[in-house]
Amino acid sequence: MNIQLTALHYVYLAFIVLIIAVMIRRRDTTIICVAGIMTIGLLATETLSGSVAGIFSSFIYATKELLSTIFIISIIVAMSRVLIRTGINGVMVTPVTRFIRSPQVAYWGIGLIMMVVSLFFWPSPAVALVGAVLLPVAVRVGLPPIGAAIAMNLFGHGIALSGDYIIQGAPKLTADAAGIPVTSVMTASIPLVIVMGTVSTLTAFWMLRKEMKSGSPVHSPNVISGTLSSEPSSSSEAVSTSLPANQPVQRQAMSPRLQKAFALLIPLLFAVDVILMFILKLQGGDATALIGGTAVVILIGVTLAAHRHAGPEETTNYLIEGFQFGFKVFGPVIPIAAFFYLGDAAITELFINPLPEGSHGIVNDLGVALAGLVPLNDTVGAITMTVTGAVTGMDGSGFSGISLVGSIASMFAGSADSAPVLTALGQVAAIWVGGGTLIPWALIPAAAICGVNPFELARRNLKPVLLGLTVTTIVAIFLI
Repeated sequence: MNIQLTALHYVYLAFIVLIIAVMIRRRDTTIICVAGIMTIGLLATETLSGSVAGIFSSFIYATKELLSTIFIISIIVAMSRVLIRTGINGVMVTPVTRFIRSPQVAYWGIGLIMMVVSLFFWPSPAVALVGAVLLPVAVRVGLPPIGAAIAMNLFGHGIALSGDYIIQGAPKLTADAAGIPVTSVMTASIPLVIVMGTVSTLTAFWMLRKEMKSGSPVHSPNVISGTLSSEPSSSSEAVSTSLPANQPVQRQAMSPRLQKAFALLIPLLFAVDVILMFILKLQGGDATALIGGTAVVILIGVTLAAHRHAGPEETTNYLIEGFQFGFKVFGPVIPIAAFFYLGDAAITELFINPLPEGSHGIVNDLGVALAGLVPLNDTVGAITMTVTGAVTGMDGSGFSGISLVGSIASMFAGSADSAPVLTALGQVAAIWVGGGTLIPWALIPAAAICGVNPFELARRNLKPVLLGLTVTTIVAIFLI
């Protein structure tokens, strides 16, 4: 499989390195991403006007791709806002606090629940379900919002999605590309997923606990006020996920009887959603849509009960607040997402035939080129599969490059027994990097629900995930 790399590939790779370096230094990458988009546009169109127009077009493309996530986050935030103001949220989570009494239990409890829900319905809808109910409890017992976001990310978008044992979308893609049975990939992935999950979650927990014990404030830059403030968020701010810093929660009077009624009804409605997802086999966007629609119904019902005659106007106000929060959070993410989407399908949609014949997209071409630079043996193949999977995951999808990963795994496999292990390893690497643990715009659902900065969350996930990938690769070498 020979792919001719062009100037577009090398420029894209150079900007990836530059963006990663800037992110590690915790500086804003918007200008660099825009410069990257403009440079790629100039190479693709060979005109300055096409290059400049490509900036806006890429922003529109990224917004379309992220729109469903923006909407579900905005609606959940709007619903959470009215539940907090009416006191329903406090009544609803009181029974859960009997079991979650420490930050340690909160971290592992949220993580395990997130993993189980994500196995059946994928992480995006699971974040909305788990975060809306358990985040206030976790914060109340002392787990920082960033800790809850880390747990949801690593257990949901990491462990559950990389194995995907129930829905089986990921193993089917990789197995078909590698020309081996799906069951063989799933079986081979079990020890790899266990090792990856154990190392990453334990490392993240150890780092979080060490920081909490040291007495230093565990926080992330404040995304609520729209600035990268170094001030830690208060508990009430973290729970509401939409309150400006230092602004007290405004309470809306509601009778205790109504509070208890809604506190019972709301979890029941979400439980019905879970049952319907299972019966109707709703996944991904369909499952997210069901949860989003339910959240809107809850928002309207609670608002009308609390505000009565002013209910219609207040419903609109809550929705406005939710969408303001959603677009404020996604504002800094759209430029960087726009750049990385150019590594996949966006470049052929925005620019006319800029890539050579036989190209599978810039990112996938780079993955194939990397595979062609190393010798064909199992040990080097395992390392290459991890790196290739990670590279193909950098577009923030996690799934877009795993078919390529399966194809490359079949090339490196020295025997029939090693093919499933290499395929599973590439799948795990691609999804852990691109599925929502390291790429900022891919982990926005958890970051937004928890009210933390997605770039800070990606930075905190970096060491645990890289250590996990290293150990998992070593284990894979011994399994081959």
